[in-house]
Amino acid sequence: MRVDKFLWFTRLTKTRAMAQAVAAGGHMRIDGRVIDRAHINVAPGNVLSFPLHDRVRVIRIEALPVRRGPAPEARACYSDLSPPPVDGGLAGT
Repeated sequence: MRVDKFLWFTRLTKTRAMAQAVAAGGHMRIDGRVIDRAHINVAPGNVLSFPLHDRVRVIRIEALPVRRGPAPEARACYSDLSPPPVDGGLAGT
């Protein structure tokens, strides 16, 4: 399955065009290898890391979705390995 289609089917991006932009931006890695094309294929077991919405997302693909279904179905297709979001240094104030 193409990486842009995976991002869109799993609801990590709102549109397929946004998924293509993320994949083609040159900042995405699949298993540590930099990619710059939206048509690169992914498979279960691959680890994707990419910037999205002002944070770095790290996900492991668990299954390939067959459609862009509801959110719970989409979340079952990947494990989120992302570091916790930065709170802007306001913790404890």
